[in-house]
Amino acid sequence: MSKTTEEIAKELTEMAEYDLSVRERLLKAGELEGGYHPEMESVHRRNAARLREIIAEIGWPTISMVGAEASDAAWLIVQHSIGEPEFVRECYGLIEDAAGEINPQNLAYLYDRICYFEGRPQRYGTQFDDVLYPVEDLNRVNELRNSVGMKPHPGDVLKKARQVDTDGDLHQNDPELNEWRKQAGWI
Repeated sequence: MSKTTEEIAKELTEMAEYDLSVRERLLKAGELEGGYHPEMESVHRRNAARLREIIAEIGWPTISMVGAEASDAAWLIVQHSIGEPEFVRECYGLIEDAAGEINPQNLAYLYDRICYFEGRPQRYGTQFDDVLYPVEDLNRVNELRNSVGMKPHPGDVLKKARQVDTDGDLHQNDPELNEWRKQAGWI
């Protein structure tokens, strides 16, 4: 028996809340440093598997279908599914196709997340690596953020940021991250 959209909405919200509670617990314990924590990865993979089933049943969970909170929860599940790059990329396409029926900030965050793990400059300035991860165009980043309803970055954040003019991998000097990205399938 398939679930109603209300039941799916509740399930998506609970999945995202559980993800965030595990993250918070591990963060407080100082266990999220130095790689992808196995418990966090397990939560992310389990959530991604269930979201795949939901997508197969109803398509991308849009705001009109499941409500804003559950649609945002579905995005969070994808945003955290870093061990499954093809799933993340596939969902980006689904979210892009649902423009107008999703929070536009979710699309921006996911775009930047993909860029980060692929080693490319981001567009909207949502990803940080001690400082703002390199962006495509520092002169336009706040304009682009505004276009999706995000607050602009203050000047001190932009002053510390790097704009890069390279086709190379921005993570080329991080062997541990690169090994993980290779294993996961990002590169």
